[in-house]
Amino acid sequence: MKTLDNQTLLYDEDCPLCSLYTTGFIKAGMLDENGKKPFSCLTNEEQIFIDINKASNEIALVDNKNKTVMYGIDSLLKVIGNSFPWIEKIGTFSPIKFFLKKLYSFVSYNRKVIIPNKKENGKALQCVPSFNYKYRILYIAFATFITNITLFNFSELIPSLPKGNFSRELILALGQIVFQSIFLLKLDNKNILNYAGNLMTVSLFGSLILTPILMLNQFINIPEIIVLGWFGMTVLLMFMEHFRRIKLLELPFYLSYTWVLYRIIALTVILNL
Repeated sequence: MKTLDNQTLLYDEDCPLCSLYTTGFIKAGMLDENGKKPFSCLTNEEQIFIDINKASNEIALVDNKNKTVMYGIDSLLKVIGNSFPWIEKIGTFSPIKFFLKKLYSFVSYNRKVIIPNKKENGKALQCVPSFNYKYRILYIAFATFITNITLFNFSELIPSLPKGNFSRELILALGQIVFQSIFLLKLDNKNILNYAGNLMTVSLFGSLILTPILMLNQFINIPEIIVLGWFGMTVLLMFMEHFRRIKLLELPFYLSYTWVLYRIIALTVILNL
């Protein structure tokens, strides 16, 4: 690999994905040993020429020699393109760059609901993305869509359940958000949407656990008892993850129990249709 010297990526140390790929750039030799730095460790001098707000939303690449900064997709293309010029050339093609920027923003603005971390009030600098209504709602819609497809296909493996359809799963998913939000009416819209994003990440987490059974069933006929057992284990893991996130977000603990209550009510309704 061709090393991009005297360049440093400012990353969110509370984001495992950010830490992973910045470390990967260094290990691959694409950046030198000083090629990454936690956002919270910015010096006063660096804060003069770095746009702090922009760097919170888009990873910044600092040219330590010229004191210039690139952000987001531009910084990543700069690092990768130094070793693979053809990737940078493709990435800077207007339609592709437009898509990459939107995809990057979609992930970056939602990274704290994908992988939340505990609030640290003592830190002077924290790499927390700005709240963006558009990308948060898009994320909730995306997670709902993926979850619905998974649950619809998984329900087909349980003959004892009434035959489902996509509309039913969509109503159940949206109903869960509305039901849980009722218990958060004292909070503002941002906090409610922040919780809804975490709620749907838990659902995505469950969908990922169910996926191996769906794939395996394409090759062998899995007994219903195993399917039900796997589903029960998935619900338990989802409950534990939901409970963990509630603690991190410092929200009322009873939200995990209303989450279970809604699912019991939904199952009762489905069985009596």
